[in-house]
Amino acid sequence: MARVPYLDDTIDPQLKPLCDRIRAERGGRVLNLYRALLNSPKVAEGWLHLFTAIRQQCELPAQDRELVILSVALLNGADYEYRAHVPFALRAGLTQAQIDDLSGWRESTRFDAKQRAVLEYCECMTRQVHVPDDVFARVAPHFDARRLVELTATIAGYNLVSRFLEAMRIDHD
Repeated sequence: MARVPYLDDTIDPQLKPLCDRIRAERGGRVLNLYRALLNSPKVAEGWLHLFTAIRQQCELPAQDRELVILSVALLNGADYEYRAHVPFALRAGLTQAQIDDLSGWRESTRFDAKQRAVLEYCECMTRQVHVPDDVFARVAPHFDARRLVELTATIAGYNLVSRFLEAMRIDHD
């Protein structure tokens, strides 16, 4: 059970403009994550803006984005985040076998050199925060500066998501 009330425009009509934006940018629904965030409308609005940019306006390939989102979710034990993104990962071109092997990616043969570099970078950012130079040196050649910033922002952003979801005990939709 969530640690804060779930809000939306049926509970607070003043939230209607923001809820309409959330619906427009998030597939027609106000998910429990946003319903919890609506306890602070300005935070919800900023969150929506950031994650719309990350998910819908960046040039980072969708497969790379969804690979790190699933990895962050697994590393942080964020089941809501993981379950929400498996369908996006499959649509982006990851295979079910890759998704199944994600927790043991180092031993798996299902990931190419770029994916392995991305997963190592994601793991370092999530677990240690500080990324050693040798890890950065393996991921950097796969991306130009823009996509490297987008990859890094995606990993950092989804660490925020999983931490919020777990701290607030947000229920699955």
